[in-house]
Amino acid sequence: MSTELHSVVRRVTNRILERSRAVREDYLARMQAQAEQGKHRASLSCGNLAHAVAACGPEQKQRILDLTSANVAIVSAYNDMLSAHQPYAGYPEQLKRVLAKQGHSAQVAGGVPAMCDGVTQGQPGMDMSLFSRDVIAQATALSLSHNTFDATLLLGICDKIAPGQLIGALSFGHLPTAFVPAGPMATGISNDEKVKVRQQYAAGEVGKEALLEMECNAYHSPGTCTFYGTANTNQLVFEAMGLMLPGSAFVHPHSALRRALTEHAALRLAGQIQGSGHYRSLAEVVDEKGLVNGLIALLASGGSTNHTLHMVAVARAAGLVLSWDDFSDLSEVVPLLARVYPNGPADINAFQQAGGVPLLLHKLAERGLLHRDATPMFGRLEDYFRQPMLAGEQLAWQAVPETRDPAVIPPQDTVFSVSGGLRVLDGNLGRGVIKISAVAPEHQLITAPAALFSSQHAVERAYQNGELNRDVIVVVHHNGPGANGMPELHMLMPILGNIQKAGFKVALVTDGRLSGASGKIPAAIHITPEAAKGGPLGRLRDGDIITLDAASGRLFTEAALEQRSPLQPDLTGEQSGLGRELFALFRRQVSSAETGASIFYQE
Repeated sequence: MSTELHSVVRRVTNRILERSRAVREDYLARMQAQAEQGKHRASLSCGNLAHAVAACGPEQKQRILDLTSANVAIVSAYNDMLSAHQPYAGYPEQLKRVLAKQGHSAQVAGGVPAMCDGVTQGQPGMDMSLFSRDVIAQATALSLSHNTFDATLLLGICDKIAPGQLIGALSFGHLPTAFVPAGPMATGISNDEKVKVRQQYAAGEVGKEALLEMECNAYHSPGTCTFYGTANTNQLVFEAMGLMLPGSAFVHPHSALRRALTEHAALRLAGQIQGSGHYRSLAEVVDEKGLVNGLIALLASGGSTNHTLHMVAVARAAGLVLSWDDFSDLSEVVPLLARVYPNGPADINAFQQAGGVPLLLHKLAERGLLHRDATPMFGRLEDYFRQPMLAGEQLAWQAVPETRDPAVIPPQDTVFSVSGGLRVLDGNLGRGVIKISAVAPEHQLITAPAALFSSQHAVERAYQNGELNRDVIVVVHHNGPGANGMPELHMLMPILGNIQKAGFKVALVTDGRLSGASGKIPAAIHITPEAAKGGPLGRLRDGDIITLDAASGRLFTEAALEQRSPLQPDLTGEQSGLGRELFALFRRQVSSAETGASIFYQE
C-alpha cells in the first residue's frame, strides 16, 4: 500500500509536533532518564526487594528476584458491579499462569476506582465523574511507583477509566505498556426500541415498570454496553493508536478467542522489555503520529465527544499539545466510515461483524489518512488491518478484504459522510463541540429563543410543567469543570427528543457534557470559557435569540452580552450536588474543557 499521506493530516501532525517541541523534548528526556536506570529492581535494596516479594509463593518469588526475567505490573479497574469490568475478575491469575510458563512473573500493582456513568446519570454521583479521571491517573502512577516492574498491562475500558489509566501510565512511559480489553456484552434490544421507551416514559406514556424492564433487557450481562459511547470509543481509538493487540477491542468476554488474545498480549509484552532486543516503550507509541491516527479513527467512526477532553489530556501527559483546531481541521477531510448508534441503528457487535477496527483502519489507510509508519506497541501498523481468529487452538490474524455489512461500514470508495463525526463551534457564546454525525441535516441549523437553566433537573421540571413546548434552545450554564465537575446531561435527551418529535425546533447549549451515546438533538457542549469563569453563557437571558449552525461551525447571539453582568446559578429547591460541594481543589485549579479539563500540567 503506497498511498501518499493526505496533506492536511501531514500539516496537522507537523503543527502538533512544532507546537509541542519543548514539552515533548522535556517528557522524552525524563523517560530516557528512567530507562537509563536499567532494570529498576536491580537498584532496590535487599529490604525493598523483600517487601516486594513477601506475599509471593516460592516459585514466583524466585522469578521476581531473577533479574533476567520480566515482572509485569497489572493495574486493574475490576469491580463486580460494572458489567464492562466484571470479566476482569480472573485476569490476574490467568496472566500470572501464562507468564510463569515462560519464566516470567506478574503482580497486581494496584487497583483504580471505576465508577459507571450509566449508574450515576442524573444522580449526584455524576458530578464526580470527570474528577475521577484525575484520581485514576494518580492511582495508576502510584501503582507503578514501586519500581519493581518491567512492563505494564492496563485492565480498564470505560469512560474516564481507560484515559485515566493511560495518563498515569505515561508517567512511567519508559515501560512497555498495553491495554487488555474484555469485550462487549451480547446484543440486547435494539437502540431504536430503547430510545422509544425512554421518550415514552419522559412523556408520561409508560410507567417505571416498563422502563425498568426495557433497561434491563438493554444492559443484561457482563461486557461493555453495546452502543458506541465513550467506553467503546476508548477501545476503538486506543486500538488505532496501537495500544492493544490488533483486532482485540470488540471480541466477546469469556470466548476462547478472548482468552487467547489476553494470554498472547501478556507474552508479547514480556518479550519486549528493556534489554530484550525488541524493546518498545509507551513513550515511543504515544507520539504525534500515533496520536493523530487515534484522532482520525475517532472522527471516522463518529466517536464520543468526551474524547475532545480525553485526547487533549492524554496528549499533554505525553508531552504533546493538542488543540480543538486539530480536531476541526482533520474532521474536514476525514469521512464518516461507520454507522454505529447513535450515528445509526447498529450496535458495536454489528460493527465488529462488519469488519471492525481492522477494516476501518484499512479503509483510512487506503485514503492516505493514517500514518502507516506510526509505532504501535505490537508489530507494525499494517498488522492492525487484520482480524484475529483461532485456527484450531492457534491464534492467527486474517485480512478483512471488504465490509460484511454495507449499512455499518460502507463498501469500497463510498462513505456515509464526506466529513468526520465531530465539529468545533465558535462565536460570541464561546467555543464548543458538536457531534454532527448523529444529527440529521434538517436539524443542523437552529435559530430560537434561549431558555436558561442551571441544572438538568430544572429543565426536567420545566418540561413537566409544559414550559418547553415551543421552539427553544435550552441553555444549561454553570455546569463546567470549574463549577460542579462537568456532569453529563444525558437525562435531557429523551426530553429534548420529545420536543423535537412534537415538531418544534430544539437544541442544547451548555458548558457541561453529554454521554458519548447522545445524538439526534443538536447540542453545543463543552462551551469554553465556562460560565463559572466569566464565560458568555453566564450573560445570556431568557428569550435571547441564539443561532446554532453546525454545518458552518457557528454559535452566536445578537444580544449585547458585554453590557450585562454575569448570572449566578439558581440552585433554589434542589441539592447543590456533590460536584459543587466536593473537590474544591479541582474546581479551583482545573483547566478549561479545551485544554482537557485536567488539573495536571498547569504551566
